[in-house]
Amino acid sequence: MSRLDAFIRRMKAQRDCLNAVGRLVGDRPGAVLEVGLGNGRTYDHLRSLFPAREIFVFDREVAAHPDCIPPAAMVRLGDFRETLPKFATEAKRAILIHADIGSGNKEASLALGRDLAPTLAALLLPGGYLAADQPMEVPALERLPLPDGAGDGRYHFYRARG
Repeated sequence: MSRLDAFIRRMKAQRDCLNAVGRLVGDRPGAVLEVGLGNGRTYDHLRSLFPAREIFVFDREVAAHPDCIPPAAMVRLGDFRETLPKFATEAKRAILIHADIGSGNKEASLALGRDLAPTLAALLLPGGYLAADQPMEVPALERLPLPDGAGDGRYHFYRARG
């Protein structure tokens, strides 16, 4: 499979997971966290799914398309390992976390996922959802099946226990 085909499949899986979680979340209270802003495509999609919700964004820097830059008050810049635990002290919990944290280095991306999984799970409200590009296998999260057509291994979908 070409890299372009792999990218398209991953983007389709990402969109399908976000659309599915949008239906699951409905009007349940809680914030949305976008961990990994990148160029802002998924942030923009989350804004369309959740127009009335607070969407907090985490990344090392803002390098998004100008139409997809969040308000400064909603952005937390720095290393995820530092900004996410600090955010936990703000007493905000999420009904949805989308984590797109992968880089070109597969081993480093998997390690970052392992490092962040406990923190992300702790930031979720009971019954909240996590959609991620890396596996997040911790006891506090229940793995959910991917939406039809998403393709196994392309994305990972969880619900917080409790």
